[in-house]
Amino acid sequence: MYYAQMESPVGTLTIAGETADYVDSVSFGDGGLPAGAQLDGEYFAEARTQFAEYFQGKRQRFDFPMRLTGHGFRREVLEQLCHVPFGETVSYGELAAAVGNQRAARAVGGAVGSNPLAIVVPCHRVLAAGGGIGGFGGGLEAKRKLLAIEGVTPKD
Repeated sequence: MYYAQMESPVGTLTIAGETADYVDSVSFGDGGLPAGAQLDGEYFAEARTQFAEYFQGKRQRFDFPMRLTGHGFRREVLEQLCHVPFGETVSYGELAAAVGNQRAARAVGGAVGSNPLAIVVPCHRVLAAGGGIGGFGGGLEAKRKLLAIEGVTPKD
């Protein structure tokens, strides 16, 4: 695995890939780096540039080389989530309906919580019913900051 890290307004981001050619994972903090993992400032330079642009309000979509892993329902939810535009939000229930199962809001929450590409696959745009903040693997303060970058203020 190849790893790079960068500081951001939401804390340290860890970018990882099975090869140095594609990003497979973006996570908050150290991303669970294995003992002895080698960080290299040269890896994933385009991804780091695009994240910096996003945090500066200059980018709304990411197009660096990446791979979204997973299959089945989880993959379908994450792919659908990619269609939620910058500055807009969706509830867990709305996302469940979009993948064809209105009663699967809890399962959607699990799929969103397993998102391997934080920020890129915009799980921060998923709110609880009624517009509440809901949960977030990177912490609620990070979610609020990401939403603020996009001009969104959740209800709580």
